[in-house]
Amino acid sequence: MSQPSHAARGIYLITPDETDTARLLERVRPLLADTTWLQYRNKAVDAATRRQQAQALQQLCAGAGVPLIINDDAALALEVGAAGVHLGEDDGDIAAARALLGPGAIIGASCYDELELARRAVASGASYIAFGAFFPSRSKATTRRAQPQLLRDSAALGVPRVAIGGLTPDNSAPLVAAGADLLAVISSVFAADDPPAALRAYRACFA
Repeated sequence: MSQPSHAARGIYLITPDETDTARLLERVRPLLADTTWLQYRNKAVDAATRRQQAQALQQLCAGAGVPLIINDDAALALEVGAAGVHLGEDDGDIAAARALLGPGAIIGASCYDELELARRAVASGASYIAFGAFFPSRSKATTRRAQPQLLRDSAALGVPRVAIGGLTPDNSAPLVAAGADLLAVISSVFAADDPPAALRAYRACFA
């Protein structure tokens, strides 16, 4: 199955677990100018709050020209008009998400440390693949460790490759050199003293 081409390069910013919607928008808004894609991910709130936050973020992202991707929930992505969905290994079927969201949606797949998972994801209709964790992460418990060679080996799959997990501006440049098209970041930006400056430091890895 073919998938749409979504040429993308830069920062894939993932939202923190913020319970207050106004505060979430306040934290995200100044970062969108340097963000390629934004992923809405929140494990700390109920379904109604997730819907409210996703709707608000979609309006914000639409105004900034930044695609919004919903974590784990293709139905919510469809409901709020998001650009797409990101699916983990146990979060739903890629082909089903493609059928639901249509041929133009951005559909991503977590492939951890496995090239074969990436091959299957692309064959099922994924428009990008994510590998990680490359380093220990503060945002999520990780047991699977990806190596930079995965980024090189997956180049032939022809879709953007995302690196995630414990990334810093210092350790990310070698991953970009190995083929990472996007760097996925959460706490290293949102927990920084100066989040816009932290984000710019990541963008410099692509210079």
